[in-house]
Amino acid sequence: MRPLRGCRGRGVVVGTVTLCLAAGWALQTPGGVSLVVPQPNINATVAQNILLSVEYSCRGVATIEWKHVSSWGTTKIVEWKSGNYVNVSTVYKDRVTTFENGSIQLLNVGMRDAGYYFITVTEEHGTNTYGTIIVNVYEIIYEDLHFVAVLFAFLAAVSAILICFMWLCNKSLHLFQKKTAHKLTASTTEEIELETIEC
Repeated sequence: MRPLRGCRGRGVVVGTVTLCLAAGWALQTPGGVSLVVPQPNINATVAQNILLSVEYSCRGVATIEWKHVSSWGTTKIVEWKSGNYVNVSTVYKDRVTTFENGSIQLLNVGMRDAGYYFITVTEEHGTNTYGTIIVNVYEIIYEDLHFVAVLFAFLAAVSAILICFMWLCNKSLHLFQKKTAHKLTASTTEEIELETIEC
């Protein structure tokens, strides 16, 4: 009966070694894609450039595809294979820049660029992963800036008118003081002459 115990102990060791080798082999075989989206929500204003940043990793060659989904429909933006071709749709021809890590940059965004951006990274063995970025695009409200500009112009005009009015008042006061001083001088001279005549 003793030999059975020894076989059982060896069987556990052989099973553990086999399991470790199988796990190592599974990790070395091609397959498996990972994708990280560091900023899933982006807020932008009209005419701004935005970066849809991602980072992917895989063992083989990957195909990256970006799509835009909004209330106006679904549009394929770009598709490329790492190190090979880049296929940009005509709508985004001069507005998109691709990067090796899977990120894209959209230039001069408009209100129609708001929505969901989906990235699909597919490895050559068929494994794929997905990511989503939500983009909100806001218009710059010029009415508020227009109101402030008009108010500033109005206040500047009122201040200029008040400054002119104060200058005119100052000049008038100086003229009045000169006339009064001249009259006083003339009347004092007359009084002095009268006093001398009386004496």
